[in-house]
Amino acid sequence: MSFLERMREAADQLNAPPTDPWRKIIANAVRDSEAMSTAALLDLVGARPTTSNARRLAAIMRELNFIPIQSRRLMPGGFRDTVTRGWARPMRGSAQSSTRYKGETAGWG
Repeated sequence: MSFLERMREAADQLNAPPTDPWRKIIANAVRDSEAMSTAALLDLVGARPTTSNARRLAAIMRELNFIPIQSRRLMPGGFRDTVTRGWARPMRGSAQSSTRYKGETAGWG
C-alpha cells in the first residue's frame, strides 16, 4: 500500500460520520432476543422517552435489521387495549411451503 493510499484511507476515516454511542449498548442487549420494547431499550441506555430519542433508537435498530412492531406480548400483563411498540427480528421463511396448484383455491372448495 502506497503512502498516498494510506493518506486517502486515513482521510476517509476522519470524514466518516461518528458511530452512535448507543449502538454498542443496544447491539449487546438485543444479541440473543427476538423482540424488545422501545421503552425497555430507552431505559437501558438511560434516555427519556421522547420523539427524538425514539427516532435515534429507530435508526440504530434498523441498522441492526430489526423491524418495528406493535404488540401486547412485550408489555407484562398486557391485555386487549394495552399495546406497546417495540422491535423484532424479521421472521425467517419456514421449511414447509403452502404451494397451490394452478386453478386451486384456498378454503373448502
